[in-house]
Amino acid sequence: MTEFVPISNLPTLGRFGEHLAELGIALDFDVELESGPDAPLARPVEVMGRRVGNRFCIHPMEGWDSDAEGRPTRQTTRRWQQRGRSGAKLLWNESVAVDPLGRSSPEQLLVAENTVDSLAELRQVTIDAHAAEYDSTDDLLMGMQLTHSGRYSKPSGRPRPLAVRHHPLFDETVGPGPDAPLVSDDELRSLIAGFVRAAELASRAGFDFVDVKACHGYLSHELLGAFDRPGDFGGTLENRTRLLREIIEGIHDAAPSLGVAVRLSAFDTVTHEPDERGIGRPIVDERESFRYWFGTDSTGHHIDLTEPITVLEMLRDLSVELVSITGSSPYSVRHYQTPVAPRPGEHYINPEDPLHGVARHLTVTKLLQRAVPELTYVGGGYSYLQQFLPHVAQARVRHGDVDLIGLGRLHLASESAVPAMLAGNRPDVTPGFF
Repeated sequence: MTEFVPISNLPTLGRFGEHLAELGIALDFDVELESGPDAPLARPVEVMGRRVGNRFCIHPMEGWDSDAEGRPTRQTTRRWQQRGRSGAKLLWNESVAVDPLGRSSPEQLLVAENTVDSLAELRQVTIDAHAAEYDSTDDLLMGMQLTHSGRYSKPSGRPRPLAVRHHPLFDETVGPGPDAPLVSDDELRSLIAGFVRAAELASRAGFDFVDVKACHGYLSHELLGAFDRPGDFGGTLENRTRLLREIIEGIHDAAPSLGVAVRLSAFDTVTHEPDERGIGRPIVDERESFRYWFGTDSTGHHIDLTEPITVLEMLRDLSVELVSITGSSPYSVRHYQTPVAPRPGEHYINPEDPLHGVARHLTVTKLLQRAVPELTYVGGGYSYLQQFLPHVAQARVRHGDVDLIGLGRLHLASESAVPAMLAGNRPDVTPGFF
């Protein structure tokens, strides 16, 4: 299927429900939106010992507008102020590199001794922007996502890939090449120390929590699929989670008052490529039959949540309270990671209606929440729903399928979106990222 009915062409909730039925998608939604302090989306939730004032979270994105040293610019500040004014009470904020060589671009924020004061100022202007619009900032929780881009590092604008495993396709298309040495165990141990030091700096800057990023193809996520890597960081699930585990343990020791969260790609699938019509299909390559994917069965084609559940249990036991569930990597399977309408110039055309991707995200989050209920869950996959977002989100929160609704860039362009949803109205939004 390549012709999709745009969400904006569905004029009513009734037509939205009919369209879901035509696609064979089971996706609950509430017809009536509630308002007031006891409404599901307005009700506070306790996270990391703090009262978070509503059920909306602004997900971390890569801003790509820092200066050369990794400090915020005027554009960065304006974007963070928009987040403060958004009305969301959990601000996950931004993906910030922990190492100069691990930046995804020369304009990615960097947390370091020479940038920490500017990051503290960035945090404060965000709080000030929130305070100017809303009654209280006591119920605002603000974090920083710590990342190393690994194979997708471009610190100077050119690829400088650091691979933690060999992959028969990525080695050739992304680098560093099938014969290049992998990042060594000693180098990974050094990176663990770098993450911990970055967390200490984030704490000094006043952030409430840090997120140890384990999603979207970057270093920690790629290690989760390093089934054939030798040594202490590959093979068994215990080894493949060693970096994540030791970073979290190190942060707890070095900054005990700092909360720790994890944004996790809980499922993958095999790499896709365009067919003769430009429609995405799994790459037909016998080398892809090997097991390279986290959260799938042995073929790589079907989701298997056995290992993701074990990882979430590990995070729970490590006193991680907050997790954000996402999926796959935009570098290999774009429509799995961001279910959006097809756009000109994309690598391939979506092989499925984006609503299937929405349902996939929401269902996986629900299943994981049921399996490990002690954690607080932020769910993605809502942005494509546009005017129907609050109807689906309210039903999910009301049913206990997720704790907080994760929003991407789209709502930042419409600063009234979150207040509108809290007032029981449909927001005026456009599609965006998760």
